[in-house]
Amino acid sequence: MRLSACLLTAALLANSAFAQTAPASEKPVIVLVHGAFAESSSWDPVIGRLKHDGYDVIAAANPLRGVASDGAAISRIVDSIKGPVVLVGHSYGGPVITEAANGKSNVKALVFVAGFAPEVGESSLTLSSRFPGSTLGENLRAIALPDGDEDLYIRPDKFHAQFAADVPPEKALIMAATQRPITMSALGEPSRTATWKRLSSYVIYGTADRNIPAAVMKYMADRAHALKTIEVKDASHAVMVSHPREVAELIEDAATAR
Repeated sequence: MRLSACLLTAALLANSAFAQTAPASEKPVIVLVHGAFAESSSWDPVIGRLKHDGYDVIAAANPLRGVASDGAAISRIVDSIKGPVVLVGHSYGGPVITEAANGKSNVKALVFVAGFAPEVGESSLTLSSRFPGSTLGENLRAIALPDGDEDLYIRPDKFHAQFAADVPPEKALIMAATQRPITMSALGEPSRTATWKRLSSYVIYGTADRNIPAAVMKYMADRAHALKTIEVKDASHAVMVSHPREVAELIEDAATAR
């Protein structure tokens, strides 16, 4: 067999294995969606705990280009899973999982990890300013894009204090260097659906979050009638990095609920 044919066969087999992840286990597949200024490895400490407890986990790459398009990308992953799914979103990943769950009968719960849970018409920008306390805007730098939009980053010298104050400095330095930008338009894009109204929702956040004030998180959790809300004292926006045990336990609560 020619090399190209071998590679194609291997790719098809890999895709088939990916699509059949869920039937191998009765447990839901956990799909983790990072937010702005982070990337998939931000879930590493949580993934280790979930895998130890027997869960299949996918840490999805969130494009960070727009709520509708990013939601569609995650939705395609959900479609590939032949079984129940728990969607977990951090920060801007919250609107993305809310969008991705629309029309998906196999999504059994949403978990918001310091994540926005928007009503129809709300955006990350409008929600973050509902109550005072966010210092994100003053610590961003923008890079102009050809279409007139902007890519936003947290200034590396401000990243530790702004995003991950309770994470060891050496870890925060790596996180700052590997952060992925989000477009300004994505932060301002209104949500088109509020699937937390029909799905079981779970919320965890830190009291010292400087991106999304704790008052905003409490407001959204109360509005969504979250089945369980955990407020982690003095935790930063990077609560999945600094408190992976609490985050993993909440995800497992969502996965095992009847």
